[in-house]
Amino acid sequence: MRVDQFDFDLPEDRIALRPVSPRDAARMLVLKAASQRDLHISDLPDELRAGDILVVNKTRVIPARLHGHRAPRAKALDQNAPGPSIEVTLHKRESPDTWAAFAKPGKRLAIGETIAFGQTLSAQVKAKHEGGEVELLFSEAGGKLDAAIAVAGEMPLPPYIASKRAVDVQDLSDYQTLFAQEDGSVAAPTAGLHFTPELKSALEGRGIALEEVTLHVGAGTFLPVKAEQTEDHMMHREWGLVSATTADALSQVRDKGGRIIAVGTTALRILETCARPTGTIAAFEGDTDIFITPGYEFKAIDGLLTNFHLPRSTLFMLVSAFAGLENMKAAYAHAIEAEYRFYSYGDACLLWPEEKT
Repeated sequence: MRVDQFDFDLPEDRIALRPVSPRDAARMLVLKAASQRDLHISDLPDELRAGDILVVNKTRVIPARLHGHRAPRAKALDQNAPGPSIEVTLHKRESPDTWAAFAKPGKRLAIGETIAFGQTLSAQVKAKHEGGEVELLFSEAGGKLDAAIAVAGEMPLPPYIASKRAVDVQDLSDYQTLFAQEDGSVAAPTAGLHFTPELKSALEGRGIALEEVTLHVGAGTFLPVKAEQTEDHMMHREWGLVSATTADALSQVRDKGGRIIAVGTTALRILETCARPTGTIAAFEGDTDIFITPGYEFKAIDGLLTNFHLPRSTLFMLVSAFAGLENMKAAYAHAIEAEYRFYSYGDACLLWPEEKT
């Protein structure tokens, strides 16, 4: 499909720079069979039924944006002065001491060159790829590297927020979900940001269970789709885990009359990665680069709670595949007119699948 089919105009003032408080006060647009209803996240228990299961992503965002300096070049007059500044955004851990990352500016980086992130942490450029992507071999490994990144790094807010205000201490909690447990993401699974302990209790009180999976979200989620056709776009790999216990629980849901609702596109993607053709879920641990566009046959999920996404993005393509492209364009037009708040800190949609004709 042509990528420009997934374009739309969004006024700048619709982009949320902070979440609402409390989190479950965010608005929720419910879309089913092209009909739209305006509710709030706190209404979610009323939209589900006993026996349904919500699947959440328990990944935790790490302070993955690092600011450093390249080592001085041999021709530099002052070899003690720091070299040119460079910003690095980690996006996938490859080994205990190696991360795939995006470097800015990255064109002049050379393989073997060293980047210093403060006094105690450095990394050597191990490999270079297209689009400013590099592999970095760090001076620390394992838990020591994690600790060093926690000190040197900052919260990797999306570009559409970070370009409008500075990252601050409030983001340390605002950009983590209630379910965050496993370090590894460089972007939040944003649909999960709406959940509060009160909402969780209300859902459980209605007989609606929650199951947890892991997908460590990479910075590739923010990369623009530069190809003209969807089939020419390359997705970046992300690591995920679905335990055998969770897989068994989810596989039994539909037999008991329940539905599986993914909380966010990240939970959806890992579930669809490990779904069998019959719709049952298999245990899974490994990388996925699944790319879902209209025409995809969903196997694992019956509903999706998700935020509003960027135009021409892989995530808008995914929700269009699930609920229908024209339905989603109409829903987004309504949301813009009704002054919904967009993107990571914004409002949400509860989507049900497009009816087959």
